[in-house]
Amino acid sequence: MQPPLLFAFPVSRATTDPKLPPFYPTFSLPLPLGFTNSLTLDLLCFCRSNRSVVFVSIGLLLQVIYSSAPSDKNYTRPYVVNIGALFTFNSTIGRVAKVAIDAAIDDVNNDSGVLRGTKLVVQVQDTSCNGFIGIAEALQFMERDIVAIIGPQSSVLAHVISHVANELKVPLLAFAATDPTLSSLEYPYFVRTTQSDLFQMAAIAELVDYYQWRQAIAIFIDDDYGRNGIDSLNDKLAERQCTISYKAAMRPGATKSDITGLLAKVASMESRIIVLHANPDSGVMVFSVAKFLGMMSQGYVWIATDWLSSFLDSTPYAEPSITDTMQGVLALRQHTPNSKRKSALLSKWKSFRLNSYALYAYDAVWTIAYALDSFFSSGGNVSFSNDPNLHDADGGNLHLEAMSVFNGGQFLLDQIHNVDFVGVTGPIHFDSQGYLIHPAYDILNIIGTGLRTVGYWSNYSGLSVSSPELLYMKPPNRSAANEELHTVIWPGETATKPRGWVFPNNGKELRIGVPNRVSYREFISEAPGSDVVKGYCVDVFVAAISLLPYPVLYKFIPFGDGRDNPNYTDLVAKVVSGELDAAIGDIAIVTNRTRIVDFTQPYIESGLVVLAPVKRLNSNAWAFLQPFTVRMWCITGLFLLVVGSVIWILEHRINDEFRGPPKKQLITIFWFSFSTLFFSHKENTVSTLGRAVLIIWLFVVLIIQSSYTANLTSLLTMQQLTSPIKGLDSLISSDEPIGFQVGSFTEYYLVEDLGISRSRLKAFNTPEEYAMALELGPNNGGVAAVVDERPYIKLFLSTHCKFAIVGSEFTKSGWGFVSISLMLFLATPP
Repeated sequence: MQPPLLFAFPVSRATTDPKLPPFYPTFSLPLPLGFTNSLTLDLLCFCRSNRSVVFVSIGLLLQVIYSSAPSDKNYTRPYVVNIGALFTFNSTIGRVAKVAIDAAIDDVNNDSGVLRGTKLVVQVQDTSCNGFIGIAEALQFMERDIVAIIGPQSSVLAHVISHVANELKVPLLAFAATDPTLSSLEYPYFVRTTQSDLFQMAAIAELVDYYQWRQAIAIFIDDDYGRNGIDSLNDKLAERQCTISYKAAMRPGATKSDITGLLAKVASMESRIIVLHANPDSGVMVFSVAKFLGMMSQGYVWIATDWLSSFLDSTPYAEPSITDTMQGVLALRQHTPNSKRKSALLSKWKSFRLNSYALYAYDAVWTIAYALDSFFSSGGNVSFSNDPNLHDADGGNLHLEAMSVFNGGQFLLDQIHNVDFVGVTGPIHFDSQGYLIHPAYDILNIIGTGLRTVGYWSNYSGLSVSSPELLYMKPPNRSAANEELHTVIWPGETATKPRGWVFPNNGKELRIGVPNRVSYREFISEAPGSDVVKGYCVDVFVAAISLLPYPVLYKFIPFGDGRDNPNYTDLVAKVVSGELDAAIGDIAIVTNRTRIVDFTQPYIESGLVVLAPVKRLNSNAWAFLQPFTVRMWCITGLFLLVVGSVIWILEHRINDEFRGPPKKQLITIFWFSFSTLFFSHKENTVSTLGRAVLIIWLFVVLIIQSSYTANLTSLLTMQQLTSPIKGLDSLISSDEPIGFQVGSFTEYYLVEDLGISRSRLKAFNTPEEYAMALELGPNNGGVAAVVDERPYIKLFLSTHCKFAIVGSEFTKSGWGFVSISLMLFLATPP
């Protein structure tokens, strides 16, 4: 391929070449194969020295050139392809990006196997760290015939320029715009050649979860880059049941005074986990102010996004005054695997200290080079056309018609998405969503004046102390047990993991609902004429709170009118609605409540029991017969006769003690059987079968004797009570009325679970009403029994002796405290 021949010609649209007089518009024409550079220069000299001849003989020159040139029907590649680059020259990323882009251009043009004769030329534009100026310069920059743009560096500018790129069909290869929303379908011509902040925020969320923190504060620049990044962090934290407790936004270009006010408010918050998502200028200032305010001391955790590692990697010798403000900070850096190509590039340009963004800028140039090579090999052609939409929209002096549409833009975009090579940052290949494959980050700890790697994060294997390249060769394992990081030195020069929270200076009081009972006030109630809430449940709560390693402000809010016991289901509903933060008291843990709120561990066992009136059984002379029923006595006597008869049958033929007159033998049978009850029989058994029967019978006698002794002892030493109600089953089978306590879940359980008719139930408020109804009985307007929770019944029986619990406990539950989230208190600290 030969250099193009430049002609001076009065065309409507062209660029000005400094080698020609400024008043001559120019156009380029590729020379046919076979022409030499010397011929091109001769023609140019001829054109320059004979201006008047140029316009007359242009057709003749073209005819001479093309008629003399050898033909090549496969020619499709131009000699020069122009690309652009948009970034801020005087910035942490821009300074090294310019070096990397120039180095990549030289390496591409010196590699004959990439573009194969086509020269890649980059035209750069400074966006000046100013949104408006950057947009204006970018629009002016788009007037040039370029096929792709490396950049822009800013996510804010990328949102605007992407719309222009969509219209002009010019792909944008962004090496530093990390805003996750730029990957949306709204920007098809935006190609991110670096990692999205979506993955960086996933890494931070996994860090927070790894150290078992549950809340974090986000400090960020209030622009597209900052807001959208923090929104992604919030989503990733929510996936792990964590949250951002406070979002502290800084305006772009915030002053030290602005940051001081912002951090003073952050310091008053309860969370001590702070994520800083900013740019180097504002980020360094935040650390300086935080150091001054004492926020870099023990107990704080600072996690900085990759802006900090980029700043430190590109700073030759950071001043101790700067690094001193960052001691113990965790920072992320885009992971780029070690390779010979990377080492050679860094060694060649070591004086410029290239950071990870510079490496991605370098690979962005190679990406467009490989894509252009595929573009030309597939028959692509560099041509531009006017956009009628721009002509119609240009109603003023904006000269929008100066921008033209790249006709091969969509085809080139497809080739970019299909590139597959290994660059200095690792494999360059895009997945179906447009992300680079294998997103990974280094987890860094700032100690002294350097950075120490404490681990890695990758989307493939999570947190690990092994490099992602090693883990890619193994099956994926994202289990929490497999995650590991090296020891971190936290702010305050401690290796002990901070707990991540403190009691906030401006913390609000917890609104704790308490039932204002009118009965069984020993458990919980409001003292009459005061705001004091007391009782056993309050004592348990206060004791539990006192065990926490931090203070908790709370305020008891009585629930109930003071005339009737409150409905506990309504109390739980107020916690669900947010009117109360929590509720304590004698609140039963039942299924329908656990579906909507969280309970603490039960602090007392509880369950429903039946309370019924009982009568005392008086002892008499025949009390010794009471341990067994009549049926039991009859069976025992029958077995005595049967065993005696069997022994006689087996023994009387061979044993003289069982012989004699019939009367004597009959007496022997009865005496032998009765004496075995006391193991005092004198007759010996001779036969083997007789002895076997006797052994079995003596074992049965032992059991009968033990049971009798135990029952008789109980009868003689304990008061015996009886009741017509034997338990829950007899209560359900009867049609007699049943009492329950107002506000308890008992009514719901009896009706819905046991199927008892609501008409049989009577509600009572006080223990006195219990006693009166039970004494009256079902025939006199009272009840046959009362069903209530065991703690209430035990307290009732401590003062009433005419009643007792009959049957067994038929539900198993307990009392607990209620909150909409156990993170509120007791279970997990703020």
